[in-house]
Amino acid sequence: MTFKILSVVPALAAMSLVQAQSKVGIIHIQNAIIATKDGQKAAAALQAKFDPKRKDLEKKQGDLAAKQQELNRGSNTMAEARRTQLARDIDQLQKSLQRETEDAQAELEQEQNKLLNEIGQKLMVVLEKYAKDNAYTLILDISSQQTPVLYAATGVEISKDIVDMYDKNAPGGAPAPAPLAPPPAKKVPGAK
Repeated sequence: MTFKILSVVPALAAMSLVQAQSKVGIIHIQNAIIATKDGQKAAAALQAKFDPKRKDLEKKQGDLAAKQQELNRGSNTMAEARRTQLARDIDQLQKSLQRETEDAQAELEQEQNKLLNEIGQKLMVVLEKYAKDNAYTLILDISSQQTPVLYAATGVEISKDIVDMYDKNAPGGAPAPAPLAPPPAKKVPGAK
């Protein structure tokens, strides 16, 4: 029995030593992806691609507002047939606009996710190399509200380092984007 206790003591001491030497970092992966040169280019390309659709939807929204104003202005003096036709036109425009807006939003989200995944995969390679080179044992993503991180000191934030390393190794020579402000430290409610 004494032998078992004595063999457990060195194991606990070794575990404590490993835990004491553990290095933990945090990253806001979504901001890091967007902050890379590739992320900036992808965002600009997406905006250019979807700008015509946005402008078209804005024009249709203006047309709908004009018809609604016409109906409101002339509701007392307008002929019943004209009022009924205008109300039908407004209803059709609203349904059409809603459908087109939902379709455009879904298409935009699909494109964004595709680009985020592509750049995210490349960024993960950089993150893994960075973690190994800098002896991190754990790196947590604090992008999501679902993250179980309740507190993280800003000194362990590595997002900027990862973005810089990614951009340094990425093809192309565009200047690095302005650095993002680090997210506020997460705190447990009621903790001091």
